[in-house]
Amino acid sequence: QVQLVESGGGLVQPGGSLTLSCAASRSIFSIGAMAWYRQAPGKQRDLVAHITSGGSTNYADSVKGRFAISRDNAKNTLYLQMNSLKPEDTAVYYCNSMPFLSDYWGQGTQVTVSS
Repeated sequence: QVQLVESGGGLVQPGGSLTLSCAASRSIFSIGAMAWYRQAPGKQRDLVAHITSGGSTNYADSVKGRFAISRDNAKNTLYLQMNSLKPEDTAVYYCNSMPFLSDYWGQGTQVTVSS
């Protein structure tokens, strides 16, 4: 079992940037691949980006070139750097393993992109 706590969300104008963090209660290296997911109101939860334990990354087409996922295994923390934010990026963002495990879902962090 692991507790994942997301933080760093907020209200930002279009074109702005945010960095999300996900702090884990135990070693994320032992978890393996990690990912960020997001859920907009009325929509399903979608995969945004994932990173393997070795650092290889992959992104949804909608965020490619704007978002960057990274991990600090020593700090048991996962990050998501989000640049050039768009209103359609508005959602609750969650971290989890890849593939996700139901028991790992946290509360998420709200990101709102609006002028």
